Amino acid sequence: MHDIPNRIADVLLEVEATLRINGKWDESSPDSNALASKQPFCMDTLKFEQWLQWIFLPRMKTTLEQTKPLPAKSSIFVYAHECLQKNDPSTNSLLKLIKTFDDLIKIQAGVVRH
Repeated sequence: MHDIPNRIADVLLEVEATLRINGKWDESSPDSNALASKQPFCMDTLKFEQWLQWIFLPRMKTTLEQTKPLPAKSSIFVYAHECLQKNDPSTNSLLKLIKTFDDLIKIQAGVVRH
């Protein structure tokens, strides 16, 4: 299934668009110490949306552009669900996109193993 990386790229673009549309896209980067956190999702220094913008999206875009191997698994949705306000339409769309990303990674991992 070679189109999974393309589908993942589409999801990443939708995540960015959703963040921008809902005013969650920052114009300036957090300081380098905040970005260098060793905690998962930089939970001690960044809001989840900042982690998506400044860590996750750039890393995944680089991975896809350089055709590096995709992660073997992804469980971002679990943390996203805990962090984001529920029953907010903008949050719901972001959660759906993150769930789709996790699912595509699982599918890709299954394809690569076989």
